[in-house]
Amino acid sequence: MARTLQEIAQYLGATIVGDESLEIHGLATLLTAQAGELSFLANLAYKDQLLTTQASAVIVHPKQADECKCAALILDNPYLGYAKVSHLFNTLPQASGSIHPSACVSALANVDPSATVGANAVIEDYAILAKGAIIGAGTVVGHNSRIGEGTRLHQNVSVYHDVVIGDDCIVHSGAVIGSDGFGFANEAGKWVKICQIGGVQIGNQVEIGANCTIDRGAMSDTIIGDGVKLDNQIQIAHNVEIGPYTAMAAGCMIAGSTKIGKACTLAGGVGVIGHLNLIDGTHVTAMSLVTKSTTQAGSYSSGTAMSPTSEWRKSAARLRQIDDMAKRIKQIEKSIKD
Repeated sequence: MARTLQEIAQYLGATIVGDESLEIHGLATLLTAQAGELSFLANLAYKDQLLTTQASAVIVHPKQADECKCAALILDNPYLGYAKVSHLFNTLPQASGSIHPSACVSALANVDPSATVGANAVIEDYAILAKGAIIGAGTVVGHNSRIGEGTRLHQNVSVYHDVVIGDDCIVHSGAVIGSDGFGFANEAGKWVKICQIGGVQIGNQVEIGANCTIDRGAMSDTIIGDGVKLDNQIQIAHNVEIGPYTAMAAGCMIAGSTKIGKACTLAGGVGVIGHLNLIDGTHVTAMSLVTKSTTQAGSYSSGTAMSPTSEWRKSAARLRQIDDMAKRIKQIEKSIKD
């Protein structure tokens, strides 16, 4: 897997300072890198490690090039450079292009000859596996679902019926796509199930983290746009729509029929209640609860910042008094006006 520094520079479009013939066989942090490894500096908090790193070369911004004591690849965005070069050293096993003898593939399924199906996987009736699709061991692709070209479903993914996943997607282990949305009507105190007859539509180049759940639509489809990135353990309820290139960190929960625009970001643990509309470019900070729609792009937060428990208790006590204080302020204002 070794690459010369010149090969890597050409791949990244970077400027080389140092020996172009250096061989790089792996990636590592500035702190742990050894000879033969490539590192990067994206966060200036680690700038001092440039002086002590044992890396053979480092990807750096032009402003830090003079501080690098080893060979350097100079880029305006070192973190993006690291992201791209990671593909050259990816250790993910390659697809075999075959169907494992223990897999159960319906005679009514349409499986491209170049697709890979792992051990104990199940491909149900009328499912479609496009060119180069990779289905991991123990994964199920349900009735009438479609897996796009070059898409990889890792081990033990559950894809229900009538789900469409686009091209070049990645779905990690434990994800469940197409499960029933939480739909019930009440009759005399008892719950009557609403059949979820919609599906799930997932665009191209989407990544879905481990143990995510994406519910099918009640009548129309749940929709995940192109380039969306979902971290682990995220819940997407029925009929949610997520615009292209939106990203969510771990633990987000999106209630039913909410629409999230293009290029939004939701940090870890964000909750969004149902039937809202978050405009393009909405950015929500960690552990916030979104209770109303946004009409302008920008950053939004809720909740209170962490403080010592004794201080938090005082603040919580005062918070309970706000309504009474507001009434008293109105009375004082009225008295002054009178």
